[in-house]
Amino acid sequence: MMGGHHAASGAAAWVAVASTAPHALGWYPVTPLGVVTGALLTAGAALLPDLDHHSGTIAHSLPPVTKILARLTEAVSGGHRRGTHSLLGLAVFVALSTALGRVSTEVPVFGSVAVGAGILSVLLMGFAFKALKIAGGPARSWFLALAFSVFIALYAPENNDWLPVAVGLGVAVHIVGDLLTHQGVMILWPLRIKRPRSLAKFPVVNKLWRSSGAFSLPLIGAAGSWREWALMVPVTVYAIYGVTVDGLTALTGWSPYA
Repeated sequence: MMGGHHAASGAAAWVAVASTAPHALGWYPVTPLGVVTGALLTAGAALLPDLDHHSGTIAHSLPPVTKILARLTEAVSGGHRRGTHSLLGLAVFVALSTALGRVSTEVPVFGSVAVGAGILSVLLMGFAFKALKIAGGPARSWFLALAFSVFIALYAPENNDWLPVAVGLGVAVHIVGDLLTHQGVMILWPLRIKRPRSLAKFPVVNKLWRSSGAFSLPLIGAAGSWREWALMVPVTVYAIYGVTVDGLTALTGWSPYA
């Protein structure tokens, strides 16, 4: 799946889970401002698994930091669409964000500031802006990432466990998105269960279980296909609508559902 679509799916997932408006599920309710900040961070988290590719777009988002992190991640995770695209990778990302989510401090006027979320947001915002083609050169990328991260740190949701929820949600929708492509993902990594040659002659099995050991449910085919666009255009519209409505509610107190 394309990077911009990963980011949009992350934001849409947060809106669906965290907003209490009629257009959302409200399973993890936060304030309208929390919907906005959480959507931004989850959009970035939905690109986090692609840090396993040292020459990919994400690796060039905040140089030189992301280039170094990408090479380290690629080495540890076994390569692209392996460790970071697995259930183990999901668990590791959630564990790391849980630890960062506990780092906060009291600041006069602003009260409790989510320092850990702010630090992580620098990286994730850099990913999102690069994938959405918002950032320009490195200087602008760093400026935007830092500015939005300060906003997230100051106005993070009040729920103590919101950061691992947002990161876990973003990483999970990324994995699902890549699972829907032909290439699939090694969801059980480091286990690599290769498809037996005897099953290669069965067309359905051949598509769902790749010879590499990756699993796939190729509903959208190749990345960037018309089927991906058909799926992601309404998802993107939903994300923009949800963030806009909750943003207006947070700023003005007005809600179309009042």
